[in-house]
Amino acid sequence: MGGLLFNVTTAALMVLMFKAGLALLGPDSVPRRRIPWAAAAVLAVALAGVVTQLSWSGAMAALDADPDRSGWWRVVTSVFMQNGGFLGGAWNIATLAVVSALAEWFWGGALMLGLLAAGILLPQHIDSLFMEASRSTDPRNFAGSSGATYFLAATLAAGLLLRTKDQKERLLALAAPALGLVMWFAQENGHGLVVVYGFVLGALVWGLGHRMIHPDRDRRKAPHRTVGSLTAAFRR
Repeated sequence: MGGLLFNVTTAALMVLMFKAGLALLGPDSVPRRRIPWAAAAVLAVALAGVVTQLSWSGAMAALDADPDRSGWWRVVTSVFMQNGGFLGGAWNIATLAVVSALAEWFWGGALMLGLLAAGILLPQHIDSLFMEASRSTDPRNFAGSSGATYFLAATLAAGLLLRTKDQKERLLALAAPALGLVMWFAQENGHGLVVVYGFVLGALVWGLGHRMIHPDRDRRKAPHRTVGSLTAAFRR
């Protein structure tokens, strides 16, 4: 029962942040937005990780983030390994694809990649700073993209809080770190903790650099190639 509740609350947190990301961008604007090539590249790397696992029996031992094994690369390569079975891996890949696309449309490709990198590299150092590392707050359990994805999704919730004037949308944005903290204290669910980290960093980045970030550029002038045009091409 405890495992089921863990999975349900973890999924609910992602759904909450997905709704925050759509509210931030405007759901009706998605078909008119440019193709998120940086997000597509992230997805390609994630899928390459899955192919590597399926074709190489020693992939997990060589590339996961097991603290008992040495290797500076593991903190990065472990993100593109999946250890939650078929359903867990599919959920991780799907959420990474969607969240990275939403984040690219809001933050821009380069900044999205930077925030994703922060979601990979920062949590372990923050955990150590607050002496939480001994409790293994890393939600990836040595492998998996969920920690970085939840971190990146939380930056969108922060953007919504700082950009919107709608009270319901502000409550939606604040619900992400609030639920994250509840999950951490009630379940020691590390997904909740990395959401708090991502939310704080997203707020700082928007506060410092919002004059250089242009999330509404696709609304003002739709690019030649859009998500809608690509979808229409596949339907033909």
